[in-house]
Amino acid sequence: MTTPWIEGRFEENFITTTIEQAINWARQSSLWPMTFGLACCAIEMMATGASRFDMDRFGAGAFRATPRQADLMIVAGTVTYKMASRVRRLYNLMPDPKFVIAMGACTVGGGPYFKYGYHVVKGVDLVVPVDVYVPGCPPRPESLLEGLMRIQDKVKGHKITKRAGVVLADELPVPHHSGYVQPETDIEPVFDHQKITG
Repeated sequence: MTTPWIEGRFEENFITTTIEQAINWARQSSLWPMTFGLACCAIEMMATGASRFDMDRFGAGAFRATPRQADLMIVAGTVTYKMASRVRRLYNLMPDPKFVIAMGACTVGGGPYFKYGYHVVKGVDLVVPVDVYVPGCPPRPESLLEGLMRIQDKVKGHKITKRAGVVLADELPVPHHSGYVQPETDIEPVFDHQKITG
């Protein structure tokens, strides 16, 4: 049985593939998450990395203590307006290509605290661009592993070469304490999910 990314097989010890596919295969098998937890979902993230669920079998068990060595940010827990600028700073320190998993109801959309709390951001996607959402309160470790596999699928299809006509995403503004995101005066916002309604 041949692997889909192998272009051709000659003799016994010689195969051909593209550099892009080989690099993506290496990247998807060695994701380094950042050691970063904000609230109760971080306990489930730690359980995912422990021996029972063993995140290491996916190549993502090497939690890094610095964002400069990490390429995966798992935002696990409630993001407050005070913490939003710190989350953004840590994201900006991560090298490209970098990926974000929003783990838990508070991170995805504000959770149970958003309705009566003035301090909770309505989704971390207002602060950093999110690749995979893992819902739940709290989500089980199996859910986080499923989100990790979706990140690996995204890494597998990553294009290293830039194609003509590709528009890069704009810089997301960090929301302040009122929750309103003010765009730049001369730049129109690109993403509809940045608009705060109600």
